[in-house]
Amino acid sequence: MSRTYLSSTLQAVSVLGAQLAVNRREQRRSAVDVAERAGITRVTLRRIERGDPGVSIGLYFEVAMVLSLPLFGAEGPELAELAARQQRELILMPKRIRARTSHVDDDF
Repeated sequence: MSRTYLSSTLQAVSVLGAQLAVNRREQRRSAVDVAERAGITRVTLRRIERGDPGVSIGLYFEVAMVLSLPLFGAEGPELAELAARQQRELILMPKRIRARTSHVDDDF
């Protein structure tokens, strides 16, 4: 049975795949070269560029790094600082969120 995705998820992964494809072509890099540098097959790269949601997000990011495509509006040290900042924020957040199981009816 195949996984069903929200339409917005499919659109987002399609946009990312297209950005990677456009960037690769603008750099005039072959699919074989980028796939080899990313450690994937050319078929997997083709799936990424078509926006296949079944491909691991890590592979999308690996191709973006090979192409030097900035992620989250940050590059190199900026991306590392962004990751560190997010980790600091997570430390301050509760470790577990409990679902509300009961509702207090205070309507007298």
